[in-house]
Amino acid sequence: MTDYVQVSTATPARDQAVELAKGAVKGRLAAGAQIIGPVTSVFWHLGEFGEGEEWRLLLTTTSERYPELEKYLLENHPWDNPEVTGVPIERGAARCLEWIGNSVTP
Repeated sequence: MTDYVQVSTATPARDQAVELAKGAVKGRLAAGAQIIGPVTSVFWHLGEFGEGEEWRLLLTTTSERYPELEKYLLENHPWDNPEVTGVPIERGAARCLEWIGNSVTP
């Protein structure tokens, strides 16, 4: 069942996460999005140790639509080099997976 992907990124502000989510879902690049936050993030970035508050954005899509979703996120993200990752959805309720596939079909 690796035809489906959960995609993750984070933004510095809630409204930025909401705007990214709206654009992805309206554009049928993602079936849905969940925004979680604020969350505390601890990281290395540009050679420096940091800590900050972020809003986590989770989106569901298909493997076929992932490249377009990644491109959209990178082009519209407030950071120059955001973390954008996708992990395969190995298992899921059949109706849920069907919903993901149907939702991202243009």
